[in-house]
Amino acid sequence: MTRSIEYGNLMHDAMRGLIQTVLRDIADNGLPGEHHFFITFDTRHPDAELADWLRERYPEEMTIVIQHWYDNLEVREDDFSITLNFGNSPEPLVVPFDAITTFVDPSVEFGLRFETQDYDDEEDEDDLEEDEASEDTPPRGEAEVVSLDKFRK
Repeated sequence: MTRSIEYGNLMHDAMRGLIQTVLRDIADNGLPGEHHFFITFDTRHPDAELADWLRERYPEEMTIVIQHWYDNLEVREDDFSITLNFGNSPEPLVVPFDAITTFVDPSVEFGLRFETQDYDDEEDEDDLEEDEASEDTPPRGEAEVVSLDKFRK
């Protein structure tokens, strides 16, 4: 097996770490100035937690906004939890960092988009090593800058 540096995976981990660091700061100090976030995540992720009615309404992905009103923001190693207001109904959510597909802060025109993930828990370590070794397999979990046009008002 030829060993190589997995730049795509390293970038993926670094960008998720960036989001984690930003959210930790917001949890500790609140949102500064005009900063606010649009976070889109895959609701099919096995560790995503949301109310049944939200999962029915957003069966594949959901975009949340962290701006004026949010509560109970708690950032952990693999995910964050937050309570947001949906039609005057506060609902708690748990969003795994691996489920995030876009992260945008329009106040400073910053955005990231992540390739979709495959959440197959059945895959064992040998299969993972084979996937990593395959030259035909595109790297999963790469990050890229996202266009902010779709988030502009």
